[in-house]
Amino acid sequence: MMFTSQLCREWRLLKADGWLRAMSLWLPVLLFVTLWAIFSAGIARDLPVGVVDLDHSRLSRQVVRHYDASPAIAVSRHFMTVEQGSTALRAGEIYALVIIPYELEKKTLLGQAPDITTFYNSQFILIAKLVNSAIVQAQGTLNAQVDTLRNMAGGEAVPVRALGQAVPIRSQVTPLYNSNNHYGHFLVSATIPALWQVMIVVTTILALAAECRQQGIKSWLQPAPACNLFAKLLPYTFLFWLHGILFLWALYVLLGWPMHGSWSILLLAQLLMVIACQGVAALFFLLPLDATKAMSLAAGFTAPAFAFVGVTFPATDMPMFAQVWRAMLPVTHYLEVQVHQVNHGQNIIEALPALGALSVFALALVVALLRVRGLANQGNDRDSLKGVTS
Repeated sequence: MMFTSQLCREWRLLKADGWLRAMSLWLPVLLFVTLWAIFSAGIARDLPVGVVDLDHSRLSRQVVRHYDASPAIAVSRHFMTVEQGSTALRAGEIYALVIIPYELEKKTLLGQAPDITTFYNSQFILIAKLVNSAIVQAQGTLNAQVDTLRNMAGGEAVPVRALGQAVPIRSQVTPLYNSNNHYGHFLVSATIPALWQVMIVVTTILALAAECRQQGIKSWLQPAPACNLFAKLLPYTFLFWLHGILFLWALYVLLGWPMHGSWSILLLAQLLMVIACQGVAALFFLLPLDATKAMSLAAGFTAPAFAFVGVTFPATDMPMFAQVWRAMLPVTHYLEVQVHQVNHGQNIIEALPALGALSVFALALVVALLRVRGLANQGNDRDSLKGVTS
């Protein structure tokens, strides 16, 4: 009965507190939809690049046309000098600057290999990769055409043989798990869990801080601290688990993104993820018993999550400090399960290491339970001391 009454009290608190209601009901859904809308295009097109043509020849104009024909980039600016192009690149007006050297056509006709230089900002990881790939592909196509014509002029009458001599080795890149190169498939599916982790931790701290404002932490815990703590966390456990289920349904059912694994394993990982985040958040609040300090700890702990999960940067290349921090984040282990389920269809045995790592975070709830019992006993000791004194 006490547990049920505490659950009912928590639902009334959730209904009365606007911040808790927003954080646990509609705000996560709104943020998830916003993230999807940002990356819904899936493929970057017509990224602006600039060109400095120092040759002004027929071949240099053909080079520019090949660049502009690429769907990923668009030659939007022409500059007279390298300094003008460099200024535009630093200002972010263009994503890359291509410099076509003097005597490009003359050296090409003489059989030499002039260098076309491209500058881009590699800090824009995704954009830099797309720009570099598009320019290399366009340049490679033009080089093959020029070499094929040279071989035919040298006496090779069959175009196929001339092309074979120009491009003796051809490569074909076939993505195994993202056939359309849709960057939303790996960015959105990783960004939303990272944001989901932040929402769970922050909401749990807000829910615990609400008790301090209303009646004080010690009055709330007595006479059954463990029961009161579980009754406090349980409604948010189901709410955030529901958010996770909606996230998976939206991406892999409604949008039809490929899903090759087991839904039951993925849902189990989500439940463990929610419990892990709640345990960490409970410790953040119950140890200092200060909402401001707890929020600071939560921000420092969860903010770098997306950078450390290993989606945009290989985890094996991270320094030891980053790898340790990565291992401390529940979302890291959840994403291992999600990626392997979605792409590889792992069975339960193969998923056990990541599920086990998520289960270890339950120890945070055990420590939180010991902490609330200690706080409740402190209150009982003071009450006994007051009785003896009087």
